[in-house]
Amino acid sequence: MNEQAMPLKIDHVTLAGSDLKALEQVFARAGLATDYGGPHSNGITHMSLLGFDDGSYIELISTLEPGQAAPWWDAHIRGNGGPCAWAVEVGDVAAEAARIAALGIPVRGPNTMTRQRPDGVLVEWDLAFVGDKQPGATLPFLIRDRTPREWRVRPSASVTGTDLTGVAMVVLGVHDLERAADLFRRVYGWPAPVTKDDVNFGRLAYFPGTPVSLAAPLHPNDFLAERLRRFDESPCAFLIGTSNLHAASNRLRLGTVSSWFGRQVFWFDAPRRHRILLGLIENPPRAEVSLP
Repeated sequence: MNEQAMPLKIDHVTLAGSDLKALEQVFARAGLATDYGGPHSNGITHMSLLGFDDGSYIELISTLEPGQAAPWWDAHIRGNGGPCAWAVEVGDVAAEAARIAALGIPVRGPNTMTRQRPDGVLVEWDLAFVGDKQPGATLPFLIRDRTPREWRVRPSASVTGTDLTGVAMVVLGVHDLERAADLFRRVYGWPAPVTKDDVNFGRLAYFPGTPVSLAAPLHPNDFLAERLRRFDESPCAFLIGTSNLHAASNRLRLGTVSSWFGRQVFWFDAPRRHRILLGLIENPPRAEVSLP
């Protein structure tokens, strides 16, 4: 990393579907029982979450009523598209939004949002959407809590105290790998990624020391090409970090194994049957985590 390189830590990632209960059941069958979080202030969507000990979480989102038009991620919700967005927490949403806007990148916000938890607590946060696509489609959207963070997310009973440490990586489906890599390098000052071909995703690019991988299809009829036609650019997979990959794989319902730039990934079976690519990846060596 150069001196201007900016580290990123995932705040949360979002998966969408037409039925929140159905999404909850998919995760429960994978040993990842979620907690209901309540409706959003838009009056249309509601969510459940899987909170990890490091503060990151997976959000499951749908509409309160079937068939409602959602303000964000409507195609993913209606089409059971699964992974749809990711967010990073920043110290000052307005300042970071202004920095990115000065690079000539569209920014919407900051805006204040709320969600009422089932216990009646009102959670408030500021956010800004970056880029000209759906929120968190490629570049992450920005978020900062107004109320205490523990009001928005707490570790879920199904994963707290286990070897699952948090959301470790987003895999972003893009049309043009080189153009997407250049965008991240422009915004965050990262060096060029390492690349490889992958049987599941096509062409992969990974920025070492960051939580970001990019994927572009190699063939017009493969999984990722079809997904891009249906949902445009957006996350196509999420990886959960673990301090003990083999212990976690023995405890949870996991399926196929693949290699991710020198690290193993075990993929969850139950989500994959619903075309949700969710995997476990061992936490990287400390030297890769630390950014100069």
